[in-house]
Amino acid sequence: MFSAKKIDVASSPDDTNGLVSVSLKALIDLAKPASGLNLHRLTVRAQQSGGYLSAFKGRGMEFDETRLYQQGDDIRSIDWRVTARTGKTHTKLFREEREKPVFISVDNRPTMQFATRGVFKSVQAKKLAALLAWVANQQGDRIGGQVFSQSSCKELKPQNGKHSVLHFLNALVIADNAEVDAKFTLAQALSRLSQHARPGSLVYIISDFRGINEQTENYLLKLSEHCDVVLIFVYDPLEKGLPTQGRYRFTDEQREVVIDTSDKQRLTNYQLRFQERLQKLKRIALRRGLALMQCSTQDDPVQRLRHPLESR
Repeated sequence: MFSAKKIDVASSPDDTNGLVSVSLKALIDLAKPASGLNLHRLTVRAQQSGGYLSAFKGRGMEFDETRLYQQGDDIRSIDWRVTARTGKTHTKLFREEREKPVFISVDNRPTMQFATRGVFKSVQAKKLAALLAWVANQQGDRIGGQVFSQSSCKELKPQNGKHSVLHFLNALVIADNAEVDAKFTLAQALSRLSQHARPGSLVYIISDFRGINEQTENYLLKLSEHCDVVLIFVYDPLEKGLPTQGRYRFTDEQREVVIDTSDKQRLTNYQLRFQERLQKLKRIALRRGLALMQCSTQDDPVQRLRHPLESR
């Protein structure tokens, strides 16, 4: 009988070397490796129907003034109201915004407290979020976020400076200590996110996207109408498919399940559920013009953000 290695989730972060939970110091220390990343030019390719590219505009453009149309001007910038009023074609001029709100949503539900290799999905998600926050700070953007679990959801208003990053990182660490006494869904989190992320924001959603459905797609559509949206799908390698031989025991210290991989039908169903969720996420990203990247619990989060186009 083969047994999956059990990680004691009751142990302290120091005892598990950052595999099960992550310390504030570890998230602060990611400021240095984040200095080599530039995520305003992030371009992500999703492999479906020949693949697609979603390139973000970078910093927002703010209206400055209107002037007479000149040869070579982009016709999409024509100010039709002024043109109609004056009888002469006018063009809108824009200037680059000095800062762009960056809103980072992090899933900390029970399904994220899992891994067979690398670190827990929740740990990987928080490391990715910390890196994104540090990059945004280095580029002069305002940083805000959302951390949601099964029992709660907290939003932080985007603000400038290192203090806002530390406030966000602290919220990520505190989330591990939240009591579970309710069931907060992905749809509820996205509903709140669509209300808190102001138009023009760059929104990152880091999750395993358990529970994705038509309702969550509608909220993503609402977000994408006014914001640039990046979906970061975090998964454990074992979720893609179980080994072909053996019996594996999984536990969260309260419940236990044994999976016998000789049961081919059960094995097939397990693999199909993961693939269906991933394909649904890809279809939504393609249909709604969202960027999608994947990150396993074994990946180096710095390298995944530096090379988002590598194989999925």
